[in-house]
Amino acid sequence: MKSLKLSLLAAMSLLPLTALQAAPLEVKVDAAKTGAPINPFIYGQFIEHMGRCIYGGIWAEMLEDRKFYFPITAKYAPYRAIENADFPGQVVERGFPVVGASPWQIIGDASAVTMVKEGAFVGKHSPRVNAGAGIRQRDLGVKAGLRYDGYVWAKPFSGKAEIEVTLVWGEGAADRASTKLSFSGNDYSKQTFALTPAAGSEKGAQLELRVTGGDVLLGPPSLMPSDNFKGMRRDTLALLKQLNGTVYRWPGGNFVSGYDWRDGIGDRDRRPPRKNPAWTGVEHNDFGTDEFIMFCREIGTEPMIAANTGFGDAYSAAQWVEYTNGAANTVAGGWRAKNGNAQPYGVKYWCVGNEMFGPWQLGFMQMQHYTLKHNEVAEYMWKVDPSLQLVAVGDLTTINKDHDPAQARSGKTCSHIMLEECAEHMNYLSEHFYVGRVPWNKNGRTDVLSHVGLVSKAIREKADGHRKLQASLPNLKGKLMPIAMDEWNYWHREYAYGELGCVYELQDGLGIAAGLHEFFRQSDLIQMAHYAQTVNVIGAIKTSKVAAEMETTGLVLQLYREKFGQKPLVVSHDAGPLDVAAALTKDGKTLTVGVVNPTSEAVDLKLALAGLKYAGPATRWHITGPNAESHNTPGLPRVVDIKRTDAKASQLQVPALSVALFEVPLE
Repeated sequence: MKSLKLSLLAAMSLLPLTALQAAPLEVKVDAAKTGAPINPFIYGQFIEHMGRCIYGGIWAEMLEDRKFYFPITAKYAPYRAIENADFPGQVVERGFPVVGASPWQIIGDASAVTMVKEGAFVGKHSPRVNAGAGIRQRDLGVKAGLRYDGYVWAKPFSGKAEIEVTLVWGEGAADRASTKLSFSGNDYSKQTFALTPAAGSEKGAQLELRVTGGDVLLGPPSLMPSDNFKGMRRDTLALLKQLNGTVYRWPGGNFVSGYDWRDGIGDRDRRPPRKNPAWTGVEHNDFGTDEFIMFCREIGTEPMIAANTGFGDAYSAAQWVEYTNGAANTVAGGWRAKNGNAQPYGVKYWCVGNEMFGPWQLGFMQMQHYTLKHNEVAEYMWKVDPSLQLVAVGDLTTINKDHDPAQARSGKTCSHIMLEECAEHMNYLSEHFYVGRVPWNKNGRTDVLSHVGLVSKAIREKADGHRKLQASLPNLKGKLMPIAMDEWNYWHREYAYGELGCVYELQDGLGIAAGLHEFFRQSDLIQMAHYAQTVNVIGAIKTSKVAAEMETTGLVLQLYREKFGQKPLVVSHDAGPLDVAAALTKDGKTLTVGVVNPTSEAVDLKLALAGLKYAGPATRWHITGPNAESHNTPGLPRVVDIKRTDAKASQLQVPALSVALFEVPLE
């Protein structure tokens, strides 16, 4: 079926507000003109191991580099600035700098702390700390009265040792709580502790480990708030449950092309720390396959795993499938059972690689070679589990003229080549896009109307391009290959919440709503979409060290997921720059109408129904704020929120600068 089109909407004609107000604004909805059902997977999410998405966002561990990837030295300078790649020397991240050296500061004589390779607990080395010295980690956040649970691994050199653990939350002598841990024997052992601060601190708390008796080798320490759920932040989980995303893509993104999934299974403390292969900082490997499945089950979502086709290979991808889906008597399924999960996870959806068309990708290769690799990886994965639904790498516009001469000569894009050479080895084809301010728009901010239209325009261009491309390919025989838009979002190059942690304003939320409307119009083609990257990193949820909050974009996704219908209807209107979409609920008893008003004037819309009858008053849910730049901040009262009001079924009142979703009961 052709995509649903709104009269005047495709061009997003910007009528003068005076004309908009003066004209009789009518929205026509025809029950006889429907689109393909909206796939629930349009409300998918994406989480990647970068910045503070997992560590500092979802995962509750408070200590950076707890496995001592970086050597502890007398020079304490842990942080590295993130600079704007387009403007060298311009720092774009100021709120949560990246750890680029050891975050552990030596207490006492610097020569009393050395890094030792022999007998290291995990990784390349462990710190030897002599009696009388210690290490501390600064810049922690704590809440008053909340207990913090932790542990320390240590190996005494002389058979006995004692470590004093102190949680510090202020400058005064009384602003600390301590406990002493005793270790004995000739091997590493783990001792636990629990400490409760009397006052809170956003970023000024510290954890000190002082060796008060006997020299030791330190293994990984840990510190988490006691209200964590199986290692995950409870405040973040609560918001994720409200967001109610239907499918989560993990672990990348660019990250996956250098990720060995075997590093992320087994005893968390024994998993090796690695440098993040694609981004900045350390990959702790505390959050791996088993934790991801646990996470998905807790928030009630479908897991989707991206396999490594960069530095990875077909055998490793297939073994990963066996780890998640194989019986306990298989090799990898046996590893899963040994790790405490005898029953297979049944992960149905898998991405075969990520953005392998780009030279920024680890393991990048020319398209004539990558198509061979894709097909081989897909075949290996299907041998383990023929029921898998595979998403292939695609890009509608990329022709890599600088690094792929054969592709350049062909004049064919990545998506074109993948559809010709790999259509029998995929169930979906991936597309990605990001829009917004710098770096995508070198001129910075644009007017609100233009900004709000960026996302829907990008989706429409992808859909129109694929309809034209796929219709031209004989091997598809007239069938549409479904699109998984498994990365999409605004991305602004100003970071307040760590790497890629940009703030989302009210105007961004309006644009995401308009994007959802376009997805609904393309429901026959675009079957899956993953908002990137959920938490902190261009995320719908932002966290400080002690609080979490829903962004404007998250509120929009939450509202539409909960309230919007599943059966899209054709809409026509004369409301100029307003973006309007409509759909019936699954039971057909309610008409839902979504309206994006990017103007500074409230608007009344007359709702004209064909083939439908009102059954009573309507309900309006709307999201707005004081101005287009309004946004929410963790730990502070919400500036932008979802509001509920009663409404007339025949006349829809849409506030200025708002997303309004109306529920209209039907006979």
